[in-house]
Amino acid sequence: MKRSTLLTVTVIAALAAFLLYSTLASQKFECTVAVTFKGQTNSATASAERQQDAKRQAQNTACGTIASGMDESIACDNTPPDKTECRKL
Repeated sequence: MKRSTLLTVTVIAALAAFLLYSTLASQKFECTVAVTFKGQTNSATASAERQQDAKRQAQNTACGTIASGMDESIACDNTPPDKTECRKL
């Protein structure tokens, strides 16, 4: 293998490792939220730096498959969840 190719592969691998580490290091909380909207129930899990953000993202994801259209998505996001479980990572 040529020296320039080896150097390029090494740099790309180091960059990928840094990006993966920086992304995962910022995730401090993981929340699972179950929500019922218009008779349908769904749950989703999300992680974020703050617990409040992880809850909101999980509910938004759970509502994504059971609400259609912007009005229903907003209404579902504002529906109190049936169950919320969070843990610190």
